[in-house]
Amino acid sequence: MSMLEVPGARLYYESHGRGPLMLLITGAPGVADVYRAVTQQLAARYTVAIYDRRGFSRSLLEGPQDYDRRLETDADDAHRLIEHLDAGPAIVFGASSGATVALELLARHPSAVRTLIPHEPPAMRLLSDGDKWIGFFSEIYDLYRRSGSEAAMTMFRERTFASSDHQHMANAPRNDANAAYWFEHELRQYPPAPIDVAALAAHADRITPAAGRESRGHPCYEATMELGRRLGRDVVELPGGHIGFLTDTSAFAAELIQSF
Repeated sequence: MSMLEVPGARLYYESHGRGPLMLLITGAPGVADVYRAVTQQLAARYTVAIYDRRGFSRSLLEGPQDYDRRLETDADDAHRLIEHLDAGPAIVFGASSGATVALELLARHPSAVRTLIPHEPPAMRLLSDGDKWIGFFSEIYDLYRRSGSEAAMTMFRERTFASSDHQHMANAPRNDANAAYWFEHELRQYPPAPIDVAALAAHADRITPAAGRESRGHPCYEATMELGRRLGRDVVELPGGHIGFLTDTSAFAAELIQSF
């Protein structure tokens, strides 16, 4: 357990195992702990780095933040962590908005990434009905402001993800500070963020898009399929739904290793 000083924040991170570096970038709730179980599986083959993204839990902010460039800053943080660990280029896995960060990392810092596995990025701009989903996420934010995080998260998960995800999401440990930070700075900002397909296409041979088998028909699955189509890359289906690394950990880890 260590801390890394970066501009505007101190990042909490952990490193487990031995072997090639694998960096896991989390989506909501922004903390390393969501990957703890799958890290135990992966650490037999890799040096697995997990961390709290800035603003969540142990990665404390220091000074003013440029929220207009938050996605770039998240990608820069991941790059700085890879450089700090001095074991790159890294295999990078990102789930949900962590996959959005991972894609931005490759577009901005390609030399830091050996292989990229973006798992169900909420890249709504890639979908023909993306504006509908972007509007829905704004409605979720409004519900959060009116009625609190529990009501908003219930509606969010039931409309957005496969039923296999719902119970685990509902029973996840609550952290009101993390939830507020996510609602204010990520729910409405990352789904409409443009994906630089042209920049990514230059490195398409390093990208293995991934989605949960049980997510078929849901927006993040469909966005991943469209990303794969635009990059000319087949999408690998992994066990579970949006959070298969939590609901089907052992099978997810085994198939993830085989996917690249």
